[in-house]
Amino acid sequence: MPVSPEPHFARLSDDPLADAFSGRMGAHARGGALPVPDEQVPDLWARLAATRRHGTSVAYVHIPFCENHCLFCGFYQNPWRRDQGAPYVDAILAQLAAGAETAVQQGHPLRAVYLGGGTPTALAAPDIARLVEGLRRYLPLAPDCEITLEGRIVSFGLEKARAAFDAGVNRISLGVQTFDEGVRRRMGRKSTRAETIRFLDRLVALDRGAVVIDLIYGLPGQDRATFRADVRQAAALGLDGLDLYSLKPIPGTPLLIAQDKGKLTPAGQRDLGHFYADGVQEMDRAGWEAISTTHWRRGTRERSIYNFEVKAGAHCLAFGAGAGGNLHGHGFRLTPDLAAYQAGAGQGGAGLIAGMMRPAPLAAVHNAIKAGMERGRLEAAPVDAALAACGVGAGVERIAAPLTAQWTEAGLMRPAAQGHALTLAGRFWQVAMTARLIAWVDAAATQNSKEMTA
Repeated sequence: MPVSPEPHFARLSDDPLADAFSGRMGAHARGGALPVPDEQVPDLWARLAATRRHGTSVAYVHIPFCENHCLFCGFYQNPWRRDQGAPYVDAILAQLAAGAETAVQQGHPLRAVYLGGGTPTALAAPDIARLVEGLRRYLPLAPDCEITLEGRIVSFGLEKARAAFDAGVNRISLGVQTFDEGVRRRMGRKSTRAETIRFLDRLVALDRGAVVIDLIYGLPGQDRATFRADVRQAAALGLDGLDLYSLKPIPGTPLLIAQDKGKLTPAGQRDLGHFYADGVQEMDRAGWEAISTTHWRRGTRERSIYNFEVKAGAHCLAFGAGAGGNLHGHGFRLTPDLAAYQAGAGQGGAGLIAGMMRPAPLAAVHNAIKAGMERGRLEAAPVDAALAACGVGAGVERIAAPLTAQWTEAGLMRPAAQGHALTLAGRFWQVAMTARLIAWVDAAATQNSKEMTA
């Protein structure tokens, strides 16, 4: 019995950027990953920690403080107080030291470390420096390891930037979102357009590492001309990398609450694809290289290793309250409770775990699909290899033929030498397509297994 085309197929339309799928662009499908019962976590964690990592590995460090809750952000956890910084860094260093002799922390060299949040740049310069130095001391970093410091311009400065670079940071990623003065005020951004541009100019002039910013399209009060101007401004600053993200209505955020009350009106869902097309056109005009469906680089300094590898299923060590990671295919999250984290960081181990997930039966297939789709293509060879390793004999071209044919008809894909390439509209809808493709392959594999055992 074939997989039901609903809800996998796209809508046939003269405007696939606007109409291919309805509703929100959902996150990647879980694909059968199951939670680990709490009572099983200690033994499972002990086994994972005693097993050396092999293959691509990264690390994530979470700084769960923000000076204010940005209207659109769904990651806000704790308000920032200056006296919290040093004790929190102490706790992360204690967690790093506690795990220093474990096989999992000593394993394969890490390709990337990402300091995210929250707002890591809220930390004082000495705390940023000693945190990065601790990461270099306790983790097996590859010689060319990408070390990213994420943050906001309002809490940053050249003193902190120099301290970060001196300690070993080689990539800084800042959330600008928009340069437009009116939209910035509406979104509660604290730095002005002029201050933002002046700081970015000075940061780039240091020439110490990659400088990357995010822009968001679909913000309240933002039209397509405003967004085009934002992208042109970013392309003119000498930056190394640029992300273009669609505004996503996240439940519980101040923006969605204001939207529900009629106080703010973001762009309509049908308009977002055209914002994206405008951004792509401006990036092409500026001569930047697309290295994913949402990320561009100006030259070779920008690599965006962490962002790609973590989506493709790399091992991910995790440090800090609320940090999420992935070890030997098992997803996990550390406790987000600050007091509990700081009290237990020095002991490390399962006591810090707030939850774990077992890998899905076809996790390797999901990772191969996501790795290709993230870069704008469905690559048959790595997906087929993963299917074979999972005991599925058929290849993805055969399994997903009805789906890829329909998506091609809908203007989202086109045949390529070793699979399928996403069109402009397909690149915009990539996340929605990836989730549907994973669900399709899972259903087909399950059906095939039932037929073989019948």
